[in-house]
Amino acid sequence: MNSPEPAGTSAHAPQTTSTGGSSSRIIRSASDIHSVLAEFGSQGTKTKAVIILALGGIFMDAYDFSSLAFGITAIKEQFGLSGFMTGLVNASIMVGAVIGALFGGYLVDRFGRYKLFMADMVFFVVAAIGCAVAPNEWVLIFFRFIMGIGVGLDLPVAMAFLAEFSKLKGKGNRSQRVNAWSPAWYIATGIGYLVVLIIFVTLPYDQHAILWRIVVGFGAVPALIVLLVRRRYLAESPEWLANQGDLRAAVDVMRSHHNLDVRLADDAKRSPSESTDTVESADTIANETSTPQAPTSQASQPQAPKRGGKWSGFAELFAPQYRVRTIVALCVSVFSTFGYNAVAYGTPLIITTLFHQTPLVTIIASLVINLGFGAIGGLLGMTIVNRFGTRRITLVGFAIQAVALALLAIVGIPTGALVLVSVAMLAAFVFAQAGGPGANLMNYATLSYPTRLRGIGIGFNQSVLRAFSIVSLIMFPILAGSMGTGVFWIVACAPLAGAIAVGIVKWDPTAKDVEEE
Repeated sequence: MNSPEPAGTSAHAPQTTSTGGSSSRIIRSASDIHSVLAEFGSQGTKTKAVIILALGGIFMDAYDFSSLAFGITAIKEQFGLSGFMTGLVNASIMVGAVIGALFGGYLVDRFGRYKLFMADMVFFVVAAIGCAVAPNEWVLIFFRFIMGIGVGLDLPVAMAFLAEFSKLKGKGNRSQRVNAWSPAWYIATGIGYLVVLIIFVTLPYDQHAILWRIVVGFGAVPALIVLLVRRRYLAESPEWLANQGDLRAAVDVMRSHHNLDVRLADDAKRSPSESTDTVESADTIANETSTPQAPTSQASQPQAPKRGGKWSGFAELFAPQYRVRTIVALCVSVFSTFGYNAVAYGTPLIITTLFHQTPLVTIIASLVINLGFGAIGGLLGMTIVNRFGTRRITLVGFAIQAVALALLAIVGIPTGALVLVSVAMLAAFVFAQAGGPGANLMNYATLSYPTRLRGIGIGFNQSVLRAFSIVSLIMFPILAGSMGTGVFWIVACAPLAGAIAVGIVKWDPTAKDVEEE
C-alpha cells in the first residue's frame, strides 16, 4: 500500500482562518478532525497525562498477571493443589481476560474509551483485594477470573487511547506510543518482583506463607490512584467522538487536552445519528471546557459517520480489506504469547523447578530479567520502530527467541557456569520479546484498523490470544514436570511459526493511515 499524503495536505484537510494574529483550523467534518490529529497529534500536558494514565492501565495489567508468578509455589503448598489445579489458578485470569476482551472490544467502540476505562479500574481494585484475602483455591480462582475481566476490558481501551491521542508520523507517533505498552509491562513485572524481594527479606521467615497475599493485594494501590486523578486529566478520544457525530465535543477535547487551535465552523455538518445516550456531554468529557456550539445546516447534511460498536464489526475483521491483517495479527499474538507464558511468565517456575535454584536466586533473577532486559528491550523497540518498521523488528525478535529456546533445550539442567548461560538465554528471550513480537503484537492489532473497528479488532485479537494462553498456562507446568528442560523444544516451535507467518505476510502497520484508505 502506498504511503498516504501527509495529513493536512489532502483535499480533505481543514481550512485555516486567521483571527487576531493566530491561525485556527476550521472543523467541518469528522474527516477534518482526523486530518488535524494525524498531522499534529497532541501537544498539551493534559494529553501526556492521558498517555500516562493509559500506560498506568497496562502497568496494572502486567502487575496483576505476574503477581502470582512467584507465589504460585507457596499457593500450591498452602492449598494442597495438584498440577492441574495449579494450572487452573494460573489460567483463571486468562479465562476472565478472554471474556473481558471479547465484550470489551465491542463496548469500547459502542460506549467510548472513557467509560470503559473507569469501569475496568473498579475491577482491578475489587479483584486485587479479593485475591489477597482468599481462604481457598476456589475463591482465589473466582477473583482471579474477575481480575482477568478487568485486564480484558483495559487493553482495548488503553491501546485506543495511545493510538488516538498521537499523530501519525514523527516523534511520539502512534507506533511508538502503542509500542510503549511493552516497557510499561516489563517495568510493572519487574516492580512486582521488587515488591516480592523487599517483602521476602523484611518479613519474618515464619510468615512467608502470606507473602503472595501482600504482593497481590498491593495491586489495588495503583488502581485507586488512577481512580482519584482520572477526572482532572482524562478525556474521551476526539476520533471516537467524531466517529459518533459529536463534532462539538471532539473540538472541545482537542482544544482542552491536545492544545490544538481548532474551531467548529458555523456551517459544520454534524451527523444526524448523534445522540446523547451514547456520548457524554462535552462538559463532562472535556472537563467543562466549552466551545460555542455552531448551528448545523439541515439543507446539506453529509453522510453519517460509520459508528463503531456493532457486532457485525467482528465479521468485518475478515472482510477482504482486513482479512490478511487480522490473520497476521493473530499469528503474531498467539505465537509470541505462547512463548511468553512458558518463559517470561514462567520464569520463577523454570529457575526453581528446572534449574534447581533457591527462592532468593529465583526472585533476583526474575527481577533482573524483567526490569533490566525486558524494560530495555521494550524501550529499544520503541526507539527503532520508525526506522525499521513493525514487521522487520517482529521477524528478528522471533528468530532470536527460537535460537534462545533451542540453546536452553540443549543445555538441559544447568550446573556451575551453565546456570549463567541458561539465565542469559532466558534474558535474551525476554529482551527479544519485549522489543519485538511482544511489543508489536499491539501495533498489528491496534493500527491495522480504523477508529470504528479499533476496539473490536483489539478485543478479538486479545480474546483469541488469551484462549491460547489458557492452554499454555495449564499445559506448561504439566509438560515441564514430565519432560524437564526438553519442554523448550516444544516452546521453540512457537517463535519459529511466528517468524514464518510474518515472513510470508508483507503487511506492516507502521505509519499507515488506515482512516484514509
